[in-house]
Amino acid sequence: MFGKQLFHKHSQSPQKVVNGRFEMDREGKTAYLEYNLADNVLQLVHTEVPPESRGLGLASELAKSALDWARENHIKVDVICPTVAAYLEKHPEYNDLVVR
Repeated sequence: MFGKQLFHKHSQSPQKVVNGRFEMDREGKTAYLEYNLADNVLQLVHTEVPPESRGLGLASELAKSALDWARENHIKVDVICPTVAAYLEKHPEYNDLVVR
């Protein structure tokens, strides 16, 4: 009886995961920050800025936009992207959003 209870699987409804991108267009080029959203966690996965658009602060704008969206929508963030992690080091005011 004990073993059955220990390994008994409870039926759960599947978790809905939404994949998408925060995007910014400059001079016909698109910079983006990819994300996954599951329940109340926004996973920030990867930032890509076209080479000719680098150095203009687009990656920082994307990170700020994503973090502001998370705050406005009462969502926590899981940061995988090193670019967003670097942004957070300079902007500790967003640390309360980060899943620890």
